Amino acid sequence: MADSLVDKRLRYVERQRALGAERPEAFARSSPSGTGDPNRHGMPKLPAGQHQVPNWPVLDLGDVPAVSTADWRLEVAGLCDNPVVFDWDGFMALSQVEDTSDFHCVTAWSRMDNRWGGVRFRTLAELAVPAPEAAFVLCTGYDCMPGTRISYTVNLPLARAVEDDVLLVHTWEGTPLPREHGGPCRMITPKLYAWKGTKWIRRIEFLATDQPGFWEVRGYSNSAEPWFEDRYA
Repeated sequence: MADSLVDKRLRYVERQRALGAERPEAFARSSPSGTGDPNRHGMPKLPAGQHQVPNWPVLDLGDVPAVSTADWRLEVAGLCDNPVVFDWDGFMALSQVEDTSDFHCVTAWSRMDNRWGGVRFRTLAELAVPAPEAAFVLCTGYDCMPGTRISYTVNLPLARAVEDDVLLVHTWEGTPLPREHGGPCRMITPKLYAWKGTKWIRRIEFLATDQPGFWEVRGYSNSAEPWFEDRYA
């Protein structure tokens, strides 16, 4: 008898737990962001080389797309058993979470204890059921480098993407995510430098091999660990 979708999801969850247990020591020692200040477990409040800011500075490629919730779509595809495209209503019908975590920009500023609302990346992955050979993800935004068709992309190991505090967020500090920060929906990766979170996200692709993202091919670190000042390759 063919495996049910539930069986495949259960195997996927167990595989990701195993991957998490086998992560390199550098990953295991990363700041356990999420759920606010107590999550830091004795780590310094700020990674080395960072300074705290009260505001949320805006950085982008120079393209700030205007994507309405009526037009927004999220495609989840690649090496998975159940590829799916969400419209806004379908995305909002998924299990929603609230979390508080820090935001570390590679340009040396950090904004602490941001309150987010959204959907865990893991929820999307469990619906899509990545294939056994899927070990990485590539996320794509609606924004492009001005004058080109080069879209913003972000790459991550699948085991990092399914951590509890990696979210696709639509709410920040109790209000809809501002357009200039990736609204209506962006991805956040609190344990990593913020360029690893795609603004205006439109596509998630599961891959067998790593495919460097927009900044990685331009000399930025592939692993992006703030607690080790892992900024550039």
